[in-house]
Amino acid sequence: MNLLRVLRTGCWACAFALALGVSADRASAQIRGVRFEITQVGDTTFRFPRGNAGWVKVGASGIAVDPRQRDDLVARFLVLRLDSGLVTALITGQRTRLTTEHIAVLAEPPKPWWKGMTFWAGTVFGVVIGALIAGG
Repeated sequence: MNLLRVLRTGCWACAFALALGVSADRASAQIRGVRFEITQVGDTTFRFPRGNAGWVKVGASGIAVDPRQRDDLVARFLVLRLDSGLVTALITGQRTRLTTEHIAVLAEPPKPWWKGMTFWAGTVFGVVIGALIAGG
C-alpha cells in the first residue's frame, strides 16, 4: 500500500512539472522572421527567391531591412506573385531606396493547433490526471 502511495505521488509530481513546462511561453525576442536575399529591384516592386519556404503565399506582408545598419527598416511590402520559385513583392512603404544589398523578412505563420507541442502535452497531461483520479 505504501508503494502505491509513492507511485501516485511521483505521477502527480511529473504531471505538475509537465504542466509548468508546457505553459511557459517563448520570449518575444526568440520570435524571428525568415530572411530572403533580394535579387532584383524595380521602381515599385522587387523579387527574391522563395527557396524551401513553401509557406510564402500571395498576400503575405513583410519588411525589408538593411543588415549593414543593424537591420534598420528600409521598406514594407506585400507579396504579389509567385513564379517558379521567385517571389514578386510590391513596396507599400519606403524609408530609403531599396537595393539588392537589403534583405526581405517574412514571419513564418504559426503551425496549426493540432501540430503543436502544447496540444499533445496537454493530451498526455489529461490522460495522466484521468488515470490518477480513476486510480483513486
